[in-house]
Amino acid sequence: MVAALQKTLLNDSRSRRDRFFPWVVSWLGWLILQFIGRTSRVAVHWSPAAQPLRDDGRPLIFAFWHRHQLLMAWEHRRRGVTVLVSRSRDGELIAGVLERLGYRTARGSSSRGGPAAFMELLDAVAAGGRVAFTPDGPRGPAGSVQPGVLALAAKTGVPIVPVAWAGTRVKTLSSWDRFMIPLPFGRFEVVFGNPLPVSAVDSAAEQNLRRALEGAEAEAVRRLEAPC
Repeated sequence: MVAALQKTLLNDSRSRRDRFFPWVVSWLGWLILQFIGRTSRVAVHWSPAAQPLRDDGRPLIFAFWHRHQLLMAWEHRRRGVTVLVSRSRDGELIAGVLERLGYRTARGSSSRGGPAAFMELLDAVAAGGRVAFTPDGPRGPAGSVQPGVLALAAKTGVPIVPVAWAGTRVKTLSSWDRFMIPLPFGRFEVVFGNPLPVSAVDSAAEQNLRRALEGAEAEAVRRLEAPC
């Protein structure tokens, strides 16, 4: 670990503090998620329509609300998924944690670096990979659908799989997105919903994705509340 830190500091032109802080946060975030994940029961459910796509190893576009991203980072770790992350300072910290969990990151958003990040995602899908979006991120408003995820699906012909989760031990923050923090020793239900094909980027596609995400969340809640 020390050798890795020394190499990072030597190869980075930023100040020592600006280099050290993200490195520490990435390790801390990784440790916290390890503790949460390994002390919790996480059940994963794929819809009958999505499961064959998963089993065949086909490219997929995962979409989930910004507030759901923390548990999803744990659940889908070490699968080489490419995640869209903003170029903001917060985005840099998030990217560090995700990369330690085995994700690839495409850095950009609608306000900064979007076209370059979109091309990275296109390349990932063209190579048979899987990518992930938070349609209402990074700034909201909550429950909105930014056009990037729809544009990628329409251009590649790869369907969007809506994802959501619910849990027994969750801390909900008073942030714009009502960000959900899974707590240790909880039970969590993760739902991968029906694949959603997209032929055009329009209001109908936005509404369909919003409904699909709401449906996946409702299914996760239903499974959580069902008798064990």
